[in-house]
Amino acid sequence: MKSVVYLDHAATSWPKPPEVFEAMLQAMEDAGANPGRGSHRMAVNASRVLYNARKTVAGLFGVGNPNDIVLTSNTTEALNLAIKGFLKPGDHVIASMIEHNSVRRPLEFLRRTQGVMVDYVPVDAEGNIDLKEVEAAFCANTRLVVCSHSSNLLGSILPIGEIGEMAVKRGAVLLVDAAQSAGMLAIDVKEMNIGMLAFPGHKGLLGPQGTGGLYVSPEIDLEPLLHGGTGGQSEAVDQPSVRPDRYEAGTPNTIGFAGLQAGTAIVIDRTPEQIYRHEWELTQALMEVLGSLKGVRLLGPELGKPRTGMISFVVEKMESAMLAFKLDREYGIAVRAGLHCTPLAHNASGTEKTGAVRASVGMKTSKEDIDIMVNAMAEILA
Repeated sequence: MKSVVYLDHAATSWPKPPEVFEAMLQAMEDAGANPGRGSHRMAVNASRVLYNARKTVAGLFGVGNPNDIVLTSNTTEALNLAIKGFLKPGDHVIASMIEHNSVRRPLEFLRRTQGVMVDYVPVDAEGNIDLKEVEAAFCANTRLVVCSHSSNLLGSILPIGEIGEMAVKRGAVLLVDAAQSAGMLAIDVKEMNIGMLAFPGHKGLLGPQGTGGLYVSPEIDLEPLLHGGTGGQSEAVDQPSVRPDRYEAGTPNTIGFAGLQAGTAIVIDRTPEQIYRHEWELTQALMEVLGSLKGVRLLGPELGKPRTGMISFVVEKMESAMLAFKLDREYGIAVRAGLHCTPLAHNASGTEKTGAVRASVGMKTSKEDIDIMVNAMAEILA
C-alpha cells in the first residue's frame, strides 16, 4: 500500500501503536480461550485480560470500581444499552442537536414504540449550546439527559460538567457520548456528574475496531440489551445480577480488549491534556490556511477557540464526495465526506444538502501531514 496521509482519526485512529499489536498477539497466544468459562490456565488468563482492560479504562475516567465498566463492541452498542436499558414508557429525555445517529435513532425508536418524549436543544452554527435553553427543557418527568461531549461534525465541545450538575439537581441522569472525546479530553465521571459514559476503543484510546464500553454508575441498574451465556450463575433463568456479567452475554472480543488496554495505557502516559494540545495546534494550522482559500467555508468554532481535532468544511461549487475522492486518488490523503451520521448538526450548520468534508487529526499526525493537505487543497482550488 502506498504512503497515506491519514486524516480520518475521528472515524478510527490509525496506525495503531506497536504496543497494541504486541498486546493482541500476546493475548492470542496466552489467553485465546473463553474468559469465565473454565478454570484452566488460558481461561484464567483471558479473564485477567478483560479485568486489566476495565481497570485501565476506569483509571482514565476516574471510575472507582472497574466492574462498573461494561465492555462492548463499540460506542453504538454502549449507547443502545444505556438508552434502551434505562428509559421507561412516559419518560422525558433532553438531547442536543449535535447528537450522532447512535443516540438519535434509539431515542426515536423509543418515542415510536414506548411513548418516550424527546426534546433536542438547539445549537448555534458553531455547535455551541446555551445552558439556559438546556435548563428550560427540563420537565417533571425528565429522567435522562444525553449529550455528545464533542460534535463529530463541528468539533465543538459541550460543557458537560455544567450540564451534569444541572441534571443531578433535577433528579435526572447524564449520559455522555464520548466518541470524539475519550482519550483527547480529560474526563472524570464523578467531578462531571456523569451517570453513564459511552466510549469507543478504536478512536482516541488507540485500540482496535470492535471494542468500546459503557461506564454505568453503581446507583443505576439497566435492563440488559443482550441475554445469554455469561459463564456465571448458569443455573439462573434470568441474566446475572452481578456486574459486569449482567451486561456482557456471549463470548467477548478478548484479543481486541487486550489491544484496548495497551492503547489506553499509552493515552494515560501521554495524558489527554497533552494529546488535546497537540491536536488543537494542528487544527489551528490547518484552519488558518484553509480559511484563506477562496470558496472554502469552515464549520464549527472559529480560529483560536476550543475544539477537538477535526475540521469540517465545504467548498463552493464542488461536491464534498468528489473533493474527498480527489484528495484520496490524486494526493493519497484520507478524509471523510458526507453527512457524518449527524443530520441535526448539519441542519444547524446549513450543510444538510451539501454534506461536508472532514479532516481529523490524531496523536501521530504531524505538521508535515497538514502541509501536504494544505498544498493539495491549494492545487485543487487553483
